[in-house]
Amino acid sequence: MRIKNQLLPHQKDAVKKMMNLKVGALFMEQGTGKTITTLEIARQRISKGRIDKVLWLCPCSAKKNIKSEIIKHCSDDMLPYFVICGIETLSTSIRANSYLLSLTEQKRCFLVVDESLLIKNPRALRSEHIRMIAEKCPYRIILNGTPISRNEADLFSQFQLLDWRILGYRSYWSFAANHIELDEYGRFRRALNTDVLAKKISPYVYQVKKSECIELPPKSWYIKYFQLTKEQLDQYNYAARTLMLDINEWKPETIYRLFSGLQAVISGKCLKFNANGSHFDTIEMFENPLDNPRIERTMDEIDRLGGEKVIIFCHYESEIDQLCSILPDAVRFDGAVNMKQRINNLDEFSKDKKYLIANKACAGYSLNLQFCHNIIYMSNDWDLGTRLQSEDRVHRYGQEEDVTIMDICADETLDVKIIQCLRKKENLLESVKGNIKNSASVKQAIESIVYGKKNEFFDRSELIEDVG
Repeated sequence: MRIKNQLLPHQKDAVKKMMNLKVGALFMEQGTGKTITTLEIARQRISKGRIDKVLWLCPCSAKKNIKSEIIKHCSDDMLPYFVICGIETLSTSIRANSYLLSLTEQKRCFLVVDESLLIKNPRALRSEHIRMIAEKCPYRIILNGTPISRNEADLFSQFQLLDWRILGYRSYWSFAANHIELDEYGRFRRALNTDVLAKKISPYVYQVKKSECIELPPKSWYIKYFQLTKEQLDQYNYAARTLMLDINEWKPETIYRLFSGLQAVISGKCLKFNANGSHFDTIEMFENPLDNPRIERTMDEIDRLGGEKVIIFCHYESEIDQLCSILPDAVRFDGAVNMKQRINNLDEFSKDKKYLIANKACAGYSLNLQFCHNIIYMSNDWDLGTRLQSEDRVHRYGQEEDVTIMDICADETLDVKIIQCLRKKENLLESVKGNIKNSASVKQAIESIVYGKKNEFFDRSELIEDVG
């Protein structure tokens, strides 16, 4: 029983630390080899007779990749020890939950929760079901590039899964009382006693960044601007005036509603408001997708790449529909495609197809796509966690080419601010709060974000980043 490939020094260090623990966390950035590290931990525990099965929970979209990684790294006599299940499946599948509970009652299981941020919500069904399974597993490990995507509250559910005694709180409310300060509206304001949290989890965590352990080709970012059509600009200004009437800085949902409406317009949609302006539906503005300046700009960049493989991330399903109708050499990877077809599409993309049209929710996790070195974000959202994950699908160990990442951006619109926040690794809502705090009025602050123009809070030179 063996691991076929040699571990790197930082991976050996991680194995050494985790083998002294029954529970632990590998917070290793994408591409640093947390999968092979976990497989070596499993191999040693199997060899010592401590476990009978390895129960590997991962995003459904990553199951095929995890299987191929296990086959790639493990000798054949190790393969029967593995059981793989999608984390999302455990939200609703009675059959899957029953089977895994029965398995953990009959066998000594090593539980691996890959991309553990998917269980950060302690009240989610999947989190409750996985905790029930975890209680019956003598060995547990969580894997993720980073333990936090929003704030320190993300830690609770992940470490509760390992062992409640690590943080010392049986309930989320006890944890929150000691480590989370809320405002008068019950929203997260700041984390408290973070040094105490760090001290508590440190003995159970091995953390490493790509820059500390492996050399990768440089990653460069470019912004490709386009102008809205007159019809879009009129719709954008009308939507901004209408939705800004309801803005309340104490109610983030009013800000998100404004942003959602404006994003729809700059992506090529019309907003149809109801009588009192409290709700809107969207319809496509352009009968021919190629008349949409966002799609037109995207096609220009595809042409410039001269037939190289490209991953194109889209915010809206309708954008994926449109690109797939335009690009004959494309396959899609999103929620509109069943899991079997997604796997087939990835195979086609790795072989003959030139374009993978995807959304970050499906294609942003646990996929090894380093045979491609170009990414285009045709449209963005403000989810920094999935953005960083999606970039690392290509910028990881095994990549041999310089990685090029392009954002398609509607100039002098909300698009500019979203990309600025992503470049600065900053949450959009926190940026909005900062603008409001430093502005003469809420209206002035929101306008500076909506129209993306230069002002004392915004320097467009910050949008361009080059790391070599």
